[in-house]
Amino acid sequence: MHPGDHHFGIPFPQTHFFPTENMGIVKLAIGDAAITFLWVFGASCLGAGTSIIASNLGVQGPMTLLITTSLLFLLVFLFSFLGQVMGGATWNPTASAAAFALGVGNDNLISMSIRFPAQAAGAVGGALAIMELMPASYKHMLGGPSLKVDLHRGAIAEGVLTFLISFMVLLIIMKGPKSSFWKSWMISLVTIILVLAGSGYTGPSMNPANAFGWAYVNNRHNTWEQLYVYWITPFIGSILAAWILRLISPPGSSKKEKKA
Repeated sequence: MHPGDHHFGIPFPQTHFFPTENMGIVKLAIGDAAITFLWVFGASCLGAGTSIIASNLGVQGPMTLLITTSLLFLLVFLFSFLGQVMGGATWNPTASAAAFALGVGNDNLISMSIRFPAQAAGAVGGALAIMELMPASYKHMLGGPSLKVDLHRGAIAEGVLTFLISFMVLLIIMKGPKSSFWKSWMISLVTIILVLAGSGYTGPSMNPANAFGWAYVNNRHNTWEQLYVYWITPFIGSILAAWILRLISPPGSSKKEKKA
């Protein structure tokens, strides 16, 4: 299985996962649209980038996964910094939902109802742009996540995978190393593992905005499959992950332990 066969639109924002700046919601939504556009565009180049680097280095097989992981790490690290600069902009709606369920950040139901459509619109723009600009020899690596099993099995798989990525990313951010470098690297490793695990089920996406962007390009955005598999169950998975982590290790518990 070649990493170029999959589209990586998965990772959560890292250091800016819990926005702290009181920005206008419209300004933040514009930032969400912009960073999601850039994320979908950039992440869509991972397959081509891996193929080009592997070809030049003369490597194949498992070694290509190391190349993909390294490229993904650079994206996660860069976009985490970019999200901070943009005041907490995010490219994954389930990240905001998980933060809300965890009881951190400034989001509420109204702000999320504005930010989610903006992220979806940004993803559409990113998918359309990369489809237009990607060289013809690499266009077969594009296309986004797609259902490879029956509807209910796919919905369960996407929900479980989003639960796992949400739980692990939250855990890494809250309890992991202080270094943004190592946090990004750990998130990238978790992502690659889950992408491989879910490749035979849903793609996977674990990011509703990313899934919508590619579904729009492929004219599947208004289907029950898109809503059920790539929106409903991922949100359920991310919220459950936040609730469980909140029970096990509430935000700020580490600080309280240190003070005691």
